[in-house]
Amino acid sequence: MLTLTRRERFCAAHKLANPNWSDEKNEEIFGRCSNKNWHGHNYELFVTVKGEINPDTGFIIDLKWLGDLLKEKVVDPFDHRNLNLDVPNFEGKMVSTEIVAIEIWNIIEADIKAKGAELFCVKLNETENNSIEYWGPNR
Repeated sequence: MLTLTRRERFCAAHKLANPNWSDEKNEEIFGRCSNKNWHGHNYELFVTVKGEINPDTGFIIDLKWLGDLLKEKVVDPFDHRNLNLDVPNFEGKMVSTEIVAIEIWNIIEADIKAKGAELFCVKLNETENNSIEYWGPNR
């Protein structure tokens, strides 16, 4: 088995806040991430697929196609947006990096499978010090 990883980047704002809590409790739990005026990140996304090499192409999956998929379904809808307010995928959800990574997985998994590969991991760097890796619901 081989894996192949594509990196993309996007910039987006969000806020961590539980609507059932007071502003004081949100600030206690989430700190500056609960800022009423939002805050943003320069996200770095790594999508890893696994599979066998196609003998006709020598590829697990066409990287140009994968890059185009990620731009269409993730980067363009998320980039320079407020994830809480502008992206329907997050309506009614806490917009933590964990939830964003899971949502990206859900958005792209079927398309990758249709191309004969398997989505292996979605890694999302929120900052240079913080990242999340999601290996799918069955791992």
